[in-house]
Amino acid sequence: MSPSVPLSFEFFPPKTAEQKQTLFDTVAALRATVSPEYVSVTFGAGGSTLSYTYDTVAELKGMGLDVAPHLSCLGGTREEIEALLQRYVILGCRRLVALRGDMPSGMASPGEFRYASELVAYIRERFGAQFHIEVACYPEFHPQCRDADADLRHFANKVAAGANAAITQYFFNADSYFRFVDDARRLGVQVPIVPGIMPITNFS
Repeated sequence: MSPSVPLSFEFFPPKTAEQKQTLFDTVAALRATVSPEYVSVTFGAGGSTLSYTYDTVAELKGMGLDVAPHLSCLGGTREEIEALLQRYVILGCRRLVALRGDMPSGMASPGEFRYASELVAYIRERFGAQFHIEVACYPEFHPQCRDADADLRHFANKVAAGANAAITQYFFNADSYFRFVDDARRLGVQVPIVPGIMPITNFS
């Protein structure tokens, strides 16, 4: 069954055989019921889950899914980012979720990228239009940002750098989402802004 509204699902990369089987069972159930347009795989702070992320992306691609790897830039170098993207090109990935990411505990330097907009610009510089790039946005604004207007400008910078679309952080008030979209449109941002929804996994 295909829903009238396209859906995607975000997964954490499994680290154990049991977690991997749970992921594959979940993916099979979702394909049989809602036929997601694509799935994405997260990337740990500072690249802490890099090998797990890459392996999971490769396995899901092998199942015939359209997969968008998450790519966080904090702590990374241009050389490392380009090498990883080349591997994703070889896998046949044409969609990315480009993020600033979190600074892991103990990391002294943010690396060669300070903001997600710099990562997006670098991907466009090195790979042109090979990737459909999605970025994050925050209807209730990022906790490290001083105010909503500044956060909105950061989002606009990511789009100006070459992002094709955005996925919101989950929010607790739907009005926050609609207000954010209206504000972005007034600022001239016209890319799709997809609401991120945290699913209910325990009904007890």
